[in-house]
Amino acid sequence: MEVVDLHLHSTASDGEATAEQVVRRAADAGVAAIALTDHDTVAGLAEAISTGASAGVRVVAGCEFSVKAWWGELHLLGYCLPIDHPDLTDFLSIQLEGRIARAEEIVRRLDRLGAHVSMESVRKFARGESVGRPHVARALVEAAVVGSINEAFDRYLSDDGPACVPKVLPQLETVTALVKRLGGVTSAAHLKERCTKKTLARLLETGVDGVEVLHPSHDDATVIRLDERSTALGLLKSGGSDWHGEGKASDVRRQIGGLRVPGVWLDALERLHRERVAGAVNVSLGRDG
Repeated sequence: MEVVDLHLHSTASDGEATAEQVVRRAADAGVAAIALTDHDTVAGLAEAISTGASAGVRVVAGCEFSVKAWWGELHLLGYCLPIDHPDLTDFLSIQLEGRIARAEEIVRRLDRLGAHVSMESVRKFARGESVGRPHVARALVEAAVVGSINEAFDRYLSDDGPACVPKVLPQLETVTALVKRLGGVTSAAHLKERCTKKTLARLLETGVDGVEVLHPSHDDATVIRLDERSTALGLLKSGGSDWHGEGKASDVRRQIGGLRVPGVWLDALERLHRERVAGAVNVSLGRDG
């Protein structure tokens, strides 16, 4: 069985390895295809695709969008994206500006709490474009304010922590519509206990194409429920290790390729992508005629 991994991160967002290193790790693991899905950025994809061509790994252009669902934040995986399309570039630029503004406010709140770090330090750890709380946590460790990233979150940065700033998120429907218009395909990531029939049906209604069935946070019972319910509703399936680096790969399920995601799932995602691209071309030709 061809094995793929459709949920991976690099230093373009909050991963520990560069895009090139991610691809080479996938090649070493015998993974046939990967999707690089950094948070709200496609900055690492050109490097990943180029490396994949020489390393024998097919790289799918992906992104993990942070969006607002009816219960709160949802991570939405986008696949088969046109990474140079101006609509996508403009949208992600707005998200980046929001991430930077949020990080700056977190740093100001930390300063008022006596936990002094600079935005320059945070940016140093955010080697890519996408700035997030993990980069602030690393800056706190470097400044010896805390002893570990876990302590940084426990004392300051958790969702109810004194320095946490809520994200300003785009609506789920806005992002599904954008991705669909660009010919891409979406999958709701790591739903865990939210894998109810009602939730999945509503996600389908809002334009979501698929659901992440295999994820390290999903136990066997959750995987079975998601597999059965997605099939019943006609939702496509995705899966991946959500690999951020060796420091966070605590078991084999979190290693690249460790979940043994079947290649036929990617085939189905790419088939829908081709149908959408062909449909857009036909519409364009009809208008021109």
